[in-house]
Amino acid sequence: MQDNTITLSVDSANDGNPANQAFVRSRYNLTKSLYTGSGNTVDSRNQLTFTASDPKRSGESRGIAKSALKFTLDVAVLNSSGSGNITLPCIAEVSFAVPVGTTPAQTMEMRQRLVALLDDDAVMAKLMDNLEV
Repeated sequence: MQDNTITLSVDSANDGNPANQAFVRSRYNLTKSLYTGSGNTVDSRNQLTFTASDPKRSGESRGIAKSALKFTLDVAVLNSSGSGNITLPCIAEVSFAVPVGTTPAQTMEMRQRLVALLDDDAVMAKLMDNLEV
């Protein structure tokens, strides 16, 4: 089980000045844990969710272990008519499908690739802000 509090060092502006953001477990069951961050309320979410499912054997395969994490942050944006703001969820998800038997070194390599890509502003800004693929 994950720790009850997960503290992330987040460099929000990607300028070398990180600040800690804490997420505290608020709900969990065998396959899902929900953490809430600073300012989280019912109508303004700041959440981190972890999910996992057990692998199922199929033929010669020992199965695929699936896990995911999801950040949800409600943000106020201008509505389409320009007459006011509406609140909508901003969602960032990462999911994994790892064959049973993959080594820890191989899974670390994949995580480090994700970290490097997500931290590359030249690529990620084009993708997220301009939908360039």
